[in-house]
Amino acid sequence: MPLPSDVLDRVLVLEMVRVTEAAAIAASYLVGRGDEKAADAAAVEAMRKAFDELYMDGTVVIGEGERDEAPMLYIGEKVGGAPGKGPKIDIALDPLEGTTITAKAGPNALAVLAAAEEGCLLNAPDVYMEKIAVGPGYPEGVIDLTRTPTENVKAVAAAKGVEPAEIIVCVLDRPRHEAMIAELRELGCGVVLIGDGDVAGVIATTNPETTIDIYMGSGGAPEGVLACAALRCVGGQFQGKLLFRNDDERARAAKWGIEDLDKIYSLRDLAKGDCIFAATGVTDGSLLAGVKHLKGGRMTTDSVVMRASSRTVRWIKGEHQREPV
Repeated sequence: MPLPSDVLDRVLVLEMVRVTEAAAIAASYLVGRGDEKAADAAAVEAMRKAFDELYMDGTVVIGEGERDEAPMLYIGEKVGGAPGKGPKIDIALDPLEGTTITAKAGPNALAVLAAAEEGCLLNAPDVYMEKIAVGPGYPEGVIDLTRTPTENVKAVAAAKGVEPAEIIVCVLDRPRHEAMIAELRELGCGVVLIGDGDVAGVIATTNPETTIDIYMGSGGAPEGVLACAALRCVGGQFQGKLLFRNDDERARAAKWGIEDLDKIYSLRDLAKGDCIFAATGVTDGSLLAGVKHLKGGRMTTDSVVMRASSRTVRWIKGEHQREPV
């Protein structure tokens, strides 16, 4: 018998962690092995199997790509163990956010997903997105993607009551960001450069322990939606603008219903309604510890699951046995 919808929602929140745990554990066996594709494939397969155990009628709206590019967890794929019967849920996912990180045993690799009611997550094309984000506690509009990095840093510094030189900005370490990094350092800002994993980079702005105040720069649009689902749960501000390099990418955006190619998206444009965000660490990072393999086939996982409607954040430590009894 189906559970009442309010109870089912609560069950789904916690069950989503099982999905990210499965993907993270599968990827963890390939940490430092130098094979990005194998690590990603392991995470995808494990996540797909875990979804089938959930009572829901899910649809992947952000996934591994289009059907001809991805054998599993492709955009439009149905997931869940109750097709046509369970609650209709849209899923945005990245079974292994940080494939290069995992292959090189670097920090901040995650298994990540977001879930929301049907139609509440932007079906973002797999293109770049210019992004800016801050954590909770600032007046609305403190950041603005139409301003320069200098102007945004000064606005956040004024709202925080500090000098611009005391602001720390997180940026993906890419050649395309060299001019922005130089501008920020000219201001005296601290710049935290990350090699990959900009979902964790955006979420880091919400945690005072990271000391990161702002996230800036361009990264994947799908990762922007995932990060926004997390910000909806814990608070913060985000703006994003899709970036198109060629006509093929513009056509891809049109295919998924994107009509205004110059639109600046706010937090609720990308993730609205009641959102669930779940992540499990694959390698140690600023948000979560990675999977640890212990003696006797034991493993530990570190996960977080959040829900927008209740503003609940649960940190979950898991212990697993490689060979179930």
